[in-house]
Amino acid sequence: MSSLRARLIRSLTSRYIRRIDLADADVDKMRRRLDQLGRLTRVARNVAIEEDRLHGLKVEWYRPENALSGKVLLYLHGGAFVLGSCDSHRKLVTQIARAGRIDAVLPEYRLAPEHPYPAGLQDCVGVYRALLDYGYNPDNIVVGGDSAGGGLTMSLMLELRHSGAPLPGAAVLLSPFLDLSASGESVTTRAAQEPWFRAEDVHVVIKYYCPDENLEDPLISPVFANVAGLPPTLVQVGDDEILLSDSTRIAEKMKAAGVEVELQIFPEMWHVFQLFVGKMPESRVAVDKIGDFIKAHFS
Repeated sequence: MSSLRARLIRSLTSRYIRRIDLADADVDKMRRRLDQLGRLTRVARNVAIEEDRLHGLKVEWYRPENALSGKVLLYLHGGAFVLGSCDSHRKLVTQIARAGRIDAVLPEYRLAPEHPYPAGLQDCVGVYRALLDYGYNPDNIVVGGDSAGGGLTMSLMLELRHSGAPLPGAAVLLSPFLDLSASGESVTTRAAQEPWFRAEDVHVVIKYYCPDENLEDPLISPVFANVAGLPPTLVQVGDDEILLSDSTRIAEKMKAAGVEVELQIFPEMWHVFQLFVGKMPESRVAVDKIGDFIKAHFS
C-alpha cells in the first residue's frame, strides 16, 4: 500500500491538476499553474544553479558539489508538449543531479501550440549537438525526461541514429508519453485510477502539437519505432497510469531488439509521481534508483 503522504498528495494534487485543463484556451494560465506546482518541493541541497543559453535557448545548469567530471544529464521536461519550464522542473532535476552525482542541463524547448511538431524536437537535437560542440563525449551524456519529455528523449535518439550522429551513453524515461495514437490498453484499464492525465487529454495534445501528422510516425509516437541500437535505458512508470502500456511496450521492444533496458513499475503511483521527491517516500526511492542507474553507467 502507498504511504499516507502519497495518498494525501494524490488527493490534493488531483484536485489542483484538474484546474490545468488542456482544453482551456488560456495556455499561459495553464503554464503558470504547472510552474506553481513545481514549487511544492525543495531544490536539492549543495547543487549550484546557473542560467545559460544553448542553441539559442534558455537553459539552466545544475551542478552538484560532488559531480563526476565530464559527465552530463540532458533533461527534457514534460508538460504534454504544451506546458513546462525550468520553473516547473527545476526541483526534480536538481534532485536527480544530486542522486546521480552528475551535472544536468534543463532546456526550455519551444512549446505548442505556438510551435507545433517538429519545433520542440529540433530544439532538443540542437541542444544535444551543442553539448557535443562543448566537448562532451557522447558516452558521457545521459538523456532523460518525463512524460512528453520522455517521448522527446526517445525521438531525439531516433533522430540522431537516423542522421548518423553519435548516440548518448544512456537514457532515462519517466512516465514517457510514447503513443499519441493512444492505442495502449492502459488508456482504458487505468482510466479510473489515474488522477493526473486523462484519456481525453490526448486528443487536446494532438490538436495543439501535431494536428496534421501521422500519429504512428515514430518521431511522434516512438512506441512504433525500430529501437535497435539504442543505448541502455531505464524506464520508470506508475502502475496506475493510463500511459503504463507506453512503458511496457517500449521495454518489450527494446528487450527483443537486444537493447539493455530496465523497467521499474511502482505500485499505486500516478503520472510523473517523481515530481514530489522530498514530499513522499515513493518519489525519493524512484529518484535514488535513477541516481543509481546513472552512477552504475559511469562506474
